[in-house]
Amino acid sequence: MIPREFLRRIRRLEIRTRKLVTDTFAGEYHSIFKGRGMEFAEVREYVAGDDIRLIDWNVSSRMGHLYVKQFVEERELTVMLLLDASASSHFGTRVRTKRDLQAEIAAALAFSAVLNNDRVGMLIFTDRVEKFIPPKKGRMHALSIIRDVLYFEPTGRGTSLDTALRYLINTVKKTGVVFILSDFIDDGYEAAFRVAARKYDLIAVVAEDEREFEIPDIGLVALRDAESGQEQIVDTSSPLIRRKMSEAMRRRREIASRLFVSTGVDKIELSTGASFEARLQSFFASRARRLR
Repeated sequence: MIPREFLRRIRRLEIRTRKLVTDTFAGEYHSIFKGRGMEFAEVREYVAGDDIRLIDWNVSSRMGHLYVKQFVEERELTVMLLLDASASSHFGTRVRTKRDLQAEIAAALAFSAVLNNDRVGMLIFTDRVEKFIPPKKGRMHALSIIRDVLYFEPTGRGTSLDTALRYLINTVKKTGVVFILSDFIDDGYEAAFRVAARKYDLIAVVAEDEREFEIPDIGLVALRDAESGQEQIVDTSSPLIRRKMSEAMRRRREIASRLFVSTGVDKIELSTGASFEARLQSFFASRARRLR
């Protein structure tokens, strides 16, 4: 039984994101994520100016005058959300945690897919595959995805993007759009990432918190790694230590960014201290410009 407070939270998130999607993202989503191609719809009589390459000669010969084929876009897409539910996703020092941020963006993407009659599914992962929700259509399915984003409790604590991507590749055979919602604090996933980038329209949604890059001077503190559980006493009053910690995180980010560029994967960087709407809208706009 889901607690009443979670049900209220799911409902609030639905109302907020559905309005946001309807008012802001629906058209952009439709324009930048194309269907699988064009499919035949019907024939009609030829009129001056029609492309002669579309003439249906079989129908034309039977009817005694020219007919042309008409096609419509095969709109339906498969959209997959890969949600990093590792322990580091619960970190957040500002408005929300990274997990809260992922819930908001997942809801916006799920409802964007639903409003465009696309199928949406989700894979929740830590250092293992925690849950796989096959792609389906409809509002109730989108709500079940949001429920799991908010309510699902994983058994693992670590992160294995490699495991998640290999499971995706072996399970979702159709091409489609894949959003990876993660902080990308991981190693050894590059090979699987490259394979997935060739198979799907892959988009990296990077959740960050500013304190991961700017360590405050608060003296001696006990820091615990959320995923491994290891604790260490750190003297944050030392500029050298603060700089080394920041540089280590920035190097990790740079490695991931270089991988995104080399594979042609788009990146959306989101912060726990800021609203995601402007970033997502900026991504839609820049991608639409490229497609034009």
